[in-house]
Amino acid sequence: MSKKIGDVILDVQHISLRFGGVKALTDISFNVREHEVRAIIGPNGAGKSSMLNCINGVYTPTEGSIMFRGQTFSHMNSRQVAEMGIARTFQNLALFKGMSVIDNIMTGRNLRIKSNLFLQALRVGPAQAEEERHREFVEHIIDFLEIQAHRKTPVGQLPYGLQKRVDLGRALAMEPQVLLLDEPMAGMNLEEKQDMSRFILDVNDEFGTTIVLIEHDMGVVMDISDRVVVLDYGKKIGDGTPDEVRNNEEVIQAYLGTSH
Repeated sequence: MSKKIGDVILDVQHISLRFGGVKALTDISFNVREHEVRAIIGPNGAGKSSMLNCINGVYTPTEGSIMFRGQTFSHMNSRQVAEMGIARTFQNLALFKGMSVIDNIMTGRNLRIKSNLFLQALRVGPAQAEEERHREFVEHIIDFLEIQAHRKTPVGQLPYGLQKRVDLGRALAMEPQVLLLDEPMAGMNLEEKQDMSRFILDVNDEFGTTIVLIEHDMGVVMDISDRVVVLDYGKKIGDGTPDEVRNNEEVIQAYLGTSH
């Protein structure tokens, strides 16, 4: 790969997560380097979504720490994590189905809007100029994701693959340094998966965004990831390049089910 992978931007150290007596994650450590595509894989119930929820402030780990750009954060809520520069898409689309594509993506700009609500509502003076700047940025994302023809369409009327693209657009509107993608290709057909793979690589390349993704389609993971971390029953069982992970005996057993 010709792209330049940078220093560690996100460092996950000894994360454990318990809900009552149930251990969701046990002593998991891995890091993410700037500009890389880092995949988290594992069978169902491995703890992948719980891991993302710890990173983006939905859950507070029972033990361990997460460091972002050298700053350790604990007890952060999702908004604070987003303000630091970490955005997230969700497995189940959390879009506003009755709103247009452009208005859905605009909601991702909320963190960046400086003028107060009263001025925004009146659309006067600096608020109007600011909104125009934000709309310009959103239009750039719409062009980038090739959804110009659907700008004014209510999201609920779009096919599923395009709705997923709008969800990606809304996350990009936050201008994240790190983008967490929770099963971006779940429920997609082959063509939609190929499109989404291309967009993820383009986001990584053109925006310079670091990507952390959970994905079940192993073909996709092996094609687009720089490094892969493997979880099983809330424990880390593999970590390395796609080739290293592919040839890891413990990983093979976990996926074939022979270790249980």
